[in-house]
Formats: sequence, structure tokens, C-alpha cells
Amino acid sequence: MTKKRPFSSRIVDGVEQAPSRAMLYPVGFTEADFRKAQVGVASTWSMVTPCNMHINTLADAAVMGADEAGAKAVLFNTITVSDGISMGTPGMRYSLVSREVIADSIEAVVGAQGFDGFVAIGGCDKNMPACAMAMARLNRPSVFVYGGTIQPGKERRDVISVFEAVGGFAAGRISAAQLKEVEETAIPGPGSCGGMYTANTMASAIEALGLSLPNSSAQDAISDAKRSDAYNAGAAVANLIELNIRPSDILTIKAFENAITVVIALEGSTNAVLHLLAIAAAAGIPLSLDDFTRIGKRVPVLADMRPAGKYAMSELITIGGIRPLMKRLLDAGLLHGDCLTVTGKTLAENLAGVADYPTDQAIVRPFSNPIKKDSHLVVLYGNLAPGGAVAKITGNEGLSFTGTARCFHGEEAGMKAIMDGKVRKGDVVVIRYEGPRGGPGMREMLSPTSAINGRGMSKDVALMTDGRFSGGSHGFVVGHVTPEAFEGGPIALIEDGDKITVDAESRVVTLHVDEANLARRRAKWKRPEPYATKGLLAKYARLVSSASVGAITDGFDD
Repeated sequence: MTKKRPFSSRIVDGVEQAPSRAMLYPVGFTEADFRKAQVGVASTWSMVTPCNMHINTLADAAVMGADEAGAKAVLFNTITVSDGISMGTPGMRYSLVSREVIADSIEAVVGAQGFDGFVAIGGCDKNMPACAMAMARLNRPSVFVYGGTIQPGKERRDVISVFEAVGGFAAGRISAAQLKEVEETAIPGPGSCGGMYTANTMASAIEALGLSLPNSSAQDAISDAKRSDAYNAGAAVANLIELNIRPSDILTIKAFENAITVVIALEGSTNAVLHLLAIAAAAGIPLSLDDFTRIGKRVPVLADMRPAGKYAMSELITIGGIRPLMKRLLDAGLLHGDCLTVTGKTLAENLAGVADYPTDQAIVRPFSNPIKKDSHLVVLYGNLAPGGAVAKITGNEGLSFTGTARCFHGEEAGMKAIMDGKVRKGDVVVIRYEGPRGGPGMREMLSPTSAINGRGMSKDVALMTDGRFSGGSHGFVVGHVTPEAFEGGPIALIEDGDKITVDAESRVVTLHVDEANLARRRAKWKRPEPYATKGLLAKYARLVSSASVGAITDGFDD
């Protein structure tokens, strides 16, 4: 083993490793390459989704950057699945499962092949936290590259425009021809969904963690800036190997507090809660749901971003991306500037000299005029969610909601009722048996929330689930309810007509049913048959933890 090649030297050095070297010559190694640090490049390229269809070009750039910095790059692929395509179907059960598969696969290749460091490139919701989880697990010098955001479609449309148009069509607000026109013009090319949905949220969070190069989160998918970012990441890994800077030097509790702060300021996705908990678990950092509440009490929502707001990521990019916002947060004492990053410098050093936004911009508000004075990510407890739940409440729909339960076993039943006009003002739509184990896979409820919004009822109907929400969901929505229904949690005991209150100010969700009545219901409750009894979904259901600790599968206790 050598200091600069601690892992690859075990693969290629010595007489006994001649067979290994023999197999590497055909894939492009020269004799000189065996004396270089090896850098893996984990690409999530595929033609499954526009989010990832261009990542092969970014991977090639990362290879070039590592090679020209004196390392030897080795390119390999992993999978991705598309949330947007599988949404509302049984296939969506595989979405969160794919996060574990991708993290496992990157760990397997890097570990087996003895790479001294690696670049991980992600462009869609689950492969991004998966890359970060693999980086934390392997603890080798590594850099994450975000694939970049898509350009808006016609009339500033994006994929959420299509989901909401479906609800508008069901309500008779638009015609079939208008729906078709939205469908055909919303997604013009490569890149991740354009609002502050899960992909852009997680890209921003990972940059705030210090795992990607400055500004990686705020670049268009098809741009010189994004290709340069990938090239520079390859070179940066070579530098990190030289300096022996690893994720464990970067992923501290302060780094996670920085990520949470940036997610809140950007009005980011509830999925950030689930994914940051999972990344922290992989890094051995004791992050909990209550940390989101603690930090959320002092951090305001400042960016007027979709889905609840007006602007797309591409528009934020034109005024400077997230770095001026991070500089404002740092100057206000809301970020830890001493955190190390993959540049080899601290966050404060990276942000030194960053110019503020143009004075005439309206996307990011000043601290004196926030969209919300504290976090929109509200962790709720109460007799309906003793293990916690996560709500996305921007204040646009008010800060409390009391309504009548309408219960559905699974997303399809709830969606049908919404589309058929059977959900009324004042209803709390309860979609259950969609948790990590019960789904399995904790499907996103984007189709139901979009249908509610498309029917013009976002202020009059709440939705509660032990599943989760897309970053594109907005309205009065409460997800990640734990314990989940499949585990006999209180959400399984709700009956049609029960009164439910969600109070974002007191952070309590209440089922107005006395304990004696709940005890009688609990005695009668029977767990339904599992959705899957073999294969990947069944394996996942056996291994996965509660959503309150990140829905992880690698042996951590609930």
C-alpha cells in the first residue's frame, strides 16, 4: 500500500497482481497508469429520463479532468429510475428503493476495484442522495457533480404543470386539447425538474454540505459551466487524494446544519428531511427530526421558488444561483463558515468575494421581508404521529387546518376519489399503507396533490399520508407519518368522519378521537397482506427503517 494509492496499490502492485494488470490493459491502462492514483467516475447516465440523458458527456469531462490532473480515471455506470414517469403507478414503489440500490452499487464497484477516490454524478431525485450516501460510507476522497437543471418549457412550464393540468382537465377547467398542448411543451430537453423540487433541493443541500464544488447546484444541464464543473470535479478528486481529505473530514454536524439552513431558505422539498437523515446515518452523524425544528425556528424562507412560489431554478441561476444567498446567510451568522469542503478550503473561504444579487431581482427576499419568518418544513408530533410527521407549510394556505377524514387504502383509491369529484372542501384526505414497509417504498403523492391543486382546492383540502411528497407538491400536506399504517400506527385507526387538526404553529397533529375508542379500534385492526412477498420490494420491506430515521436499510436501529 502506498500513501497516494492506498487502495489501488493493493489491486495492481506486485508480481501476484499480474492477472489484475492483465485485465486492465484492454480497458485502456498503460504501464504508467499503474503508478497513478485511480479515480472512479460513477455515472448515472441513462435514457430512462431527461434528468440523466446528458450525464454521459459530464462523465467524460470528469474523466478528462482526473486524467489531466495526473490520476487515472475509470468510468462506470449505475442505475436510475424516473420519479416523474413512474409517479402514480405501482412502479413508483421502486423510487426510494433505488436510492439504496444506487448507493450499494457505487460502494460495491469502488470497494471491489480499489479506487483511491471517485466522482459521483447524479441528476434525478434518488441518485443524488444515493451518491452522497456512498461517499459517506466509503469515506474516500470524492466529489459530487449535479447534472443540472432543465430549461423551462413553453410559458415557463415544467413537469408539475402537466400534473396540475390533469386535475384541471378532470375539473373541466381545461379541454383535452389544452391538456395535450401542455403535455407536449412542458419538458423541452435534458436536465432535472425546474423548480425547487427534490433534485434542485438536494443539489443545493449537497453543495451546502461541502461535497460538491461551489455553484455545482446552480447550473443549467446543457451549459459550458456544467461541463466545466464536471471536469473540475475530476481534478478536485486528484487534489483531495493528494491532501488526504475525506468525507469524514467534511460531514460534521455543523455541515448538516448548514445544509438544513440552505434547504429552508430556498423553500426546498420535504424529501430533504428523509435524505439528509439517511446521509447523516451513513456518515455516523447523530442527526434527528428535532434538529430540523431547532434550526427551522431561526431560519426564514427567503426564495420565492416553485412549487409554492413563482420562479424556476434557471431564473435563480441568471441572478447568481445559491451562492449569494449562502453569503447572506453566512454574514447573518446562520451558516458555519469554518466547515471544510471538497475545494480543500472552508465554506467561508469559498464564499469570500461572492457578489450579492442584483438590486432589481425579486426571487430572493431580504431578511426584513421573508416569505415566512421560520421554516416551511414543519415536524409535527401528536396522537396521530407519535413518531413524527413532516409537513410542507409555506403559510400560503394558512398555518392550521381542521377537517373531516376521508380514508383511502393506497394512492390509487385516493386519486380516483379526487378525480371523480368525491373529495370536498373541508376534507382531510388520508392515504395510508404507503409507508416504507407498507407500500413498500413510500411512494410520492404528487398525483393526488396536483389533482387537488388542479381542481382549485389547495386551500380547502388537506392531504395526510405515511408516504411522502414530491418536491413538486404544495398545499396543506403532511407526510412521513410514523409509525406507519402497516406497523399499526394511529394513521391505520382513522375512520371516515373523524375530525383531524394540523397546527403548524404548535407543531401538533391531532386525531380528535378519545384513547378508549382508539384502543377498541386497535384491538380490531389487522395488518394487511404485504404488497410483495419476494424480490427487491420484499427484501426492502424487511430491511427498511422508519421514515423518522431516514428510511435506511443498512442496519441502523429504528
